[in-house]
Amino acid sequence: MTIFKSHQPPLDIPSSLTAWDWLFDSPYSPLTPSSPTSAGPLGGYTNAATGARLDYARVRTLSTHLATALVKHHGLQPGETISLFSQNSIWYPIAMFGGLRAGAVISGASPAYGVEEMAYALKTAKARFLMTMEGSLRVAVEAAERVGLGRERVILLEGRVEGFKTVQELVEEGRREGEGRQVGSWKIPPGKRNGDVCGYLSFSSGTTGLPKAVMISHQNVIAQCLQIQQITPVTHRKIMAVLPLFHITGLVHQLHLPVLLNAEVIMLPQFTMPGMLKTIVDYKLTELLLVPPIIIRLVRDKEVNDYDLSHVTRFSSGAAPLSEEIIQLLKKKFPGTGFKQGYGMTESCSCITAHPPEKYDYKYAHTGGAVVANTEVKVIKEDGTEAGVGEAGEILARGPQIVMGYLGNEKATQETFVDGWLRTGDQGAMDEEGMIHILDRIKEMIKVKGIGVAPAELEDLLLGHPEVEDVAVMGIKDDYSGELPKAFVVLKDGVNADEGVGRALMKWVRERKTRYKWIKEVEFVDEIPKSASGKILRRMLRDRKGAEVGVKVRDAVGEKAML
Repeated sequence: MTIFKSHQPPLDIPSSLTAWDWLFDSPYSPLTPSSPTSAGPLGGYTNAATGARLDYARVRTLSTHLATALVKHHGLQPGETISLFSQNSIWYPIAMFGGLRAGAVISGASPAYGVEEMAYALKTAKARFLMTMEGSLRVAVEAAERVGLGRERVILLEGRVEGFKTVQELVEEGRREGEGRQVGSWKIPPGKRNGDVCGYLSFSSGTTGLPKAVMISHQNVIAQCLQIQQITPVTHRKIMAVLPLFHITGLVHQLHLPVLLNAEVIMLPQFTMPGMLKTIVDYKLTELLLVPPIIIRLVRDKEVNDYDLSHVTRFSSGAAPLSEEIIQLLKKKFPGTGFKQGYGMTESCSCITAHPPEKYDYKYAHTGGAVVANTEVKVIKEDGTEAGVGEAGEILARGPQIVMGYLGNEKATQETFVDGWLRTGDQGAMDEEGMIHILDRIKEMIKVKGIGVAPAELEDLLLGHPEVEDVAVMGIKDDYSGELPKAFVVLKDGVNADEGVGRALMKWVRERKTRYKWIKEVEFVDEIPKSASGKILRRMLRDRKGAEVGVKVRDAVGEKAML
């Protein structure tokens, strides 16, 4: 049996602590004088745009007051869900940690969601409260009403709108109770471990199908933070939070891990290239946690040359593969820097593998890193046997960061989590140095700017169009986004395959889905190839050539091609 084990020393991972107690009231906390990270100034969350800042002592106090108000004044019970529907904000961690302290489950949602998507997220997560921003309030209220969540349970993280409570007002409600009347932090029930208790729900497409609510335990987040801390230089004390906080990378690496490291988090409320570059310069950031679309812009956009980035020592990438071409351009444009990345997914609470410091050289940049502590990987070939070094197959992983499963979806859970192993749906191989190489994606999910888009979700939507008979959706390469969705469409009898119909189908999706799910290209075909069991044979569509290729309509003026 070939099992690839971590080269890192094993970690002792707490099994009885909640994530809140671990970060704010344990020997691991930078607020505990004996903690290894308590030396030096106390870190916190800073708004890059306004300079507003909350240090970790203030985060502990504010989240305590919020938990008290939610429990005593608003009826929050342990195990109930708080949905966070927001752009990056220094009040996001207050809401998250306040909920965790009260024993709630925290579910992040993309602020780009439309009403339909947000209602699906609220219903699936069984949300009791919805916390959002002023800019997302209309969608939040409509989605809440659609699932029977009253307006009084929609709370603003920032800003003020008549008729809606704010997190700040709830914090004040809790503060007025007095220090002696704050609710105690919720504890793991007797007879259970923190790996048995769900603390977070993150939406993922898994390996197939519609978005699923991934159940992430308190242990999963604690383990992943300790695994990454072990391979993080102690000098890493400033973290730029440009990636969305609802994403697993944001949840772990921008919200929890920085507290453990006692690092400063510089939050960008929204991404613009000039805003990000100015933040890097103003805060003299040395390591940049980015995704491939942003790295591509770093090496190609001329405006980057207007900023002095000579203090940057290392680039960190994740969420999607980075091409060899871009890696070489990055190395050339920023000589003397290092590079690291991790490989994983929501179902592994971020990283299965990551680059240790001795592998920050660009010669390892095309790999996904080495297996992190307390984790094992095996590679299963097509014939079902276990692969050795250099042999390709599906990557399976097990370890304390592998999540609990999918909420309310036993079938998908059993298909993805088999005998303690996570089936990643990715094809890869391990080399002789213990570094993982990702070769292809077995699963169908499309990665748009590192965010998963399920083909089934768009296929279901397009099948609802009155002129569509059958459809298959897959990703096509894009320089900035990594991938974008493309639809292969069979029209109903009597409907002509022309540009007008193609644009109507794109509009159909635009009106119902968030931007990163928009269809970039429609290609009309005579049939969708399928297996005997009815599974779409996407590879056959991808490999179509010559006379087989039909009418294409692209989502840009003048990009229609009749081939």
